Amino acid sequence: MWRFALLDLHVFSLSWRLLELLSRFGVAVTKALIMGTIIEDDSFTKPLGRWPVFYYGMGHMLNDITAACWFTYLLLFLTDIGLSPRDAAVVMLSGQVADGFATIFAGELIDRFGHFKIWHAAGSILVAVSFSSVFGGCLPCKIFGSNSKTFETASYSAFAAIFNVGWAATQVSHMSMVTCITLNSTSRVALASCRNAFTMVANLSLYGVALILFSVISGKTYAGVENQYRWIAYLSILIGCCFVGIFHLATKEPRLKVGVHGSVHARISWVYWFKRVLYYQVALVYVLTRLVLNVSQAYLAFFVINDLHMAQSAKALVPAIIYICSFAVSIALQEIAWTGRRLKAYYSAGCILWIFCGAVILLLTRNMSYVMYIVSVFIGIANALMTVTAVSMQNFLIGEDLNGCAFVCGSLSFVDKISCGLALYVLQSYQIQHMIFVKTYRAFFPQRGFVPTPVEIEPIKCVSTAPRNTNGPFSYKVRFGSCSCIMCTGWCGSNLHYGFQQPFKIFDSTAASLAVCSST
Repeated sequence: MWRFALLDLHVFSLSWRLLELLSRFGVAVTKALIMGTIIEDDSFTKPLGRWPVFYYGMGHMLNDITAACWFTYLLLFLTDIGLSPRDAAVVMLSGQVADGFATIFAGELIDRFGHFKIWHAAGSILVAVSFSSVFGGCLPCKIFGSNSKTFETASYSAFAAIFNVGWAATQVSHMSMVTCITLNSTSRVALASCRNAFTMVANLSLYGVALILFSVISGKTYAGVENQYRWIAYLSILIGCCFVGIFHLATKEPRLKVGVHGSVHARISWVYWFKRVLYYQVALVYVLTRLVLNVSQAYLAFFVINDLHMAQSAKALVPAIIYICSFAVSIALQEIAWTGRRLKAYYSAGCILWIFCGAVILLLTRNMSYVMYIVSVFIGIANALMTVTAVSMQNFLIGEDLNGCAFVCGSLSFVDKISCGLALYVLQSYQIQHMIFVKTYRAFFPQRGFVPTPVEIEPIKCVSTAPRNTNGPFSYKVRFGSCSCIMCTGWCGSNLHYGFQQPFKIFDSTAASLAVCSST
């Protein structure tokens, strides 16, 4: 019996030692895992390398190159093939409304389920398929043999809606990835700046393709116009898809649920954002910035061709100059270590430049059309300053609340799309049609517009009187100052954009009031 007792004691001793060893091993493993998590999560607060930033910027190329064509040439294309300005605006508005609602739903679903890259890929496929259908002519009209303008408008509107749904899914997934890739504020600005730089590459690619095709293919007939834009669409899709493919191969899926030092964030309700005053301030900054850029881009081709009577190549050269300058400024902005004070200063500088450019354009006459090339340089600089800093303000709003990033991006884009669509519809609805040569429309308004002096002075006043930030990289006071600047610039921009219609310096004051209401 004593032998069995000794054996039991020996087994117990071995078991105890084994448990002790396992315990020590478990502690060591746990410590290693904890340290690994901390090290891994600490890497999220360190600056990103150049290559991850570079690959991320490629992801929005397809959206950017198609959006450049959409806002620059859609209204011109639709009116050139026979649609009235109001019908063309209906097509644009249907796409913007679909984009707005799709943005909200995409943001909510991405916050729930994650999988940024899946959403990005699905949206890119929709964009590629539907974009060629919009600029490739009315396919349903050919299938059903219909010549009805109403049916044609409805067909274009349907494809416009599909295109914008895909565009929204790609945009929200790509923008919301920024806050989940890194927690470093400077790297977030670098990602936004690189994204903006590739936007410039996309636009330059589009205008380069357009310049060649407008020179090679005649656009004197409806068939010729459709052929021009069909090839522009095909080549744009090809270029964009190449960059999107590189993005998916080189960029890893970011983690949505893990925050600093391995802490897991609970999903944030949308009500949380609506209770923050800061959310509305940043929303106003972002929305009015996009309104200034998109509406001016939409009427730029009308202005240089129909009002200044510049050569056909100007509708590609002038936008190209704008985006070359924006590209250069965006590259320079990547090298800056950002603080709230610098965001405020650079954003305000962009506002002032836009007001300066608008004032010059209001005084521009046909015999001074060459000045437009000079003004384009300053417009490009202003666009880059405003875009990079506005998107960065959005990222500062999100901060470390990663599980609400998609909703923030989606909701802001929703207001952006709806306001832009309404503004374009109001502007187009006030046009009076004139038949000149081959169905060219010119706008006329009975009163001359002007730039109010207080609007030009107010952004400078905001910069000089807004309090300095003392509570972090982007404090409440700094955001408020920037918000005030864009409010003034957005109001001024709404008036200035009438200049991109024909004749440039004339618009109806009632129409201006409606446009300002729709933009604010």
